[in-house]
Amino acid sequence: MSPTPLAWYLGLSAVLFTVGVLGVLVRRNVIIIFMAIEIMLNAVNLAFVAIARSLGSMDGQVMVFFVMTVAAAEAAVGLAIILAVFRSRETTNADELMSLRW
Repeated sequence: MSPTPLAWYLGLSAVLFTVGVLGVLVRRNVIIIFMAIEIMLNAVNLAFVAIARSLGSMDGQVMVFFVMTVAAAEAAVGLAIILAVFRSRETTNADELMSLRW
């Protein structure tokens, strides 16, 4: 059985990244936008791992470790901010949250 070509992994990564970008641009719900950003981060992680594996290097896995650390911190802080804004404004619609004035 032959290994999966690098182009397939990069193609899947590009499709996931495109779905994430479309989710950020099209959707108005802050939680959906937040999930779309996470999809984009996972697409970049997939590309890092695929390229590193094809080159026989560990650099991609190290970068993925740092990206996942940033994503975890972003998830914790981002969800806390979304929760605080929802408690004060009672909405998660991005159009209604354009101004951060309380």
